[in-house]
Amino acid sequence: MNTKWSRILAVALALTLLVAFVPGCAKKTTDEGTTGGETEEPKTTVKAAMVTDVGGLGDKSFNDLSYEGLKRAEQELGVEIKVLESKEITDYESNIDQLANAGYSPIFAVGFLMTDTVSKMATQYPDVQFGGVDEFFDPVPPNVVGLTFKEHEGSYLAGVVAGLATKEKALSDKINDKNVIGFVGGMDVPLIKKFEAGFIAGAKSVNPDVQVISLYAGNFTDQAKGKELGYSLIEKGADVIYAAAGAVGLGTIEACKEKGALFIGVDADQYLTVPNTGDVMLTSMMKRVDVAVFETIKAAVEGNFPGGTIKEFGLKEGGVGLAPFHDFESKVPQSIKDAVEKAKQGIIDGTIQVPDKL
Repeated sequence: MNTKWSRILAVALALTLLVAFVPGCAKKTTDEGTTGGETEEPKTTVKAAMVTDVGGLGDKSFNDLSYEGLKRAEQELGVEIKVLESKEITDYESNIDQLANAGYSPIFAVGFLMTDTVSKMATQYPDVQFGGVDEFFDPVPPNVVGLTFKEHEGSYLAGVVAGLATKEKALSDKINDKNVIGFVGGMDVPLIKKFEAGFIAGAKSVNPDVQVISLYAGNFTDQAKGKELGYSLIEKGADVIYAAAGAVGLGTIEACKEKGALFIGVDADQYLTVPNTGDVMLTSMMKRVDVAVFETIKAAVEGNFPGGTIKEFGLKEGGVGLAPFHDFESKVPQSIKDAVEKAKQGIIDGTIQVPDKL
């Protein structure tokens, strides 16, 4: 009898342990599996990086915009990212070396000044993908994509706004009766000439008699020089100033605030990126560098990196355009808004050909 009950108790105990063990196993599978676990496999093994131009992060311009594209790729695609800033032109090569040796690809080199460096480093690192922001190559290395923009198209729209705004005294007490507008450029190079050419063409298309005065800083970093040039343009009668000059343009904004002129920003929507400028920031000509960088990383993740090509982003591709009028939205007359829309459609459908050089 004792033996019989001992066997029954042993079986019951075994069944109890089995029932307790099965849920534990199930829980462990759920916790460590791919569907209910606390950790997930990384979305991609791609590591993307960028090397800034000498303006560095905080330029409120194309370096910051490129970084925005990287951050979006990190958030949406799970890409690991890294940024190295260049304090001097001599930093370009060593920064790319450091990133390439650390396994980053694609590497974005920001700014046309890095074109020659990218051509050289692409040969040294044939297995690394490179994206050249504002860089044109001929021929294009097979592991490089040039990301260029039709700045002249967006600048044409900025010119339309400036050319009409300078005659619209009801728009702001900063508008005078001289019919003069200004352009501030960074370096006197073909890229910046595209901005200037489009701006002048747009202004002249709606105001043939407008005088456009252009001044160049000789660099993209000297804010004090930008302020000086802004003062000079305002003294010459300019009441709307457009700057394509990187950080130099930040100084020009200060000149507009202090001496009383309206400003058209560049690259980013500078109403959002440069605080306390709403009283002078009429609009901005945006280059969607962030979109170009993100789309290139996405292509790399999907195995479709467009090496050996030049990608050009214009109005039709959504690569350039005007920012909202923000604080001036209710003050800008519908006639100016209509003129901008008409010019935009004309450029997109090809009835307006915008010059890219003077």
